[in-house]
Amino acid sequence: MSDGQPAYPAEPAVGQFLARTPSGLFPSGPPRRPIWREPHPVTGGGVAAGAALAAAWLLLFGLLGRDVPGYAWWTVVAGALAWAAALALVRYGDRGVATGVAIVTAGGWSIAFAIVVGRWATSSDWPLW
Repeated sequence: MSDGQPAYPAEPAVGQFLARTPSGLFPSGPPRRPIWREPHPVTGGGVAAGAALAAAWLLLFGLLGRDVPGYAWWTVVAGALAWAAALALVRYGDRGVATGVAIVTAGGWSIAFAIVVGRWATSSDWPLW
């Protein structure tokens, strides 16, 4: 099949086979370039440590409040500081610990909100101001 024009793709010589690039579905060996591994992967231990530290942090700040408004405001302040620390951990430290801190802080805020709403429902007076 030679009419003066080169065939596309080039026809193999007699006895040769065309080399095919593998699709990647079935790896044929090690990757051609290195695989990046995260230096601090998220682990269950890191999440648990962050959760425990955040729970202790919120408990200590919550104990500073003498009544429902005091408890709620101290919890908001402690949660804001904890989230700032979690953001710093996400950027510069361990994302697992930051995840634990964020989850427990959200739970602490939810508990404080439920207590405020419960007081509001029973007294018909907004307790925060």
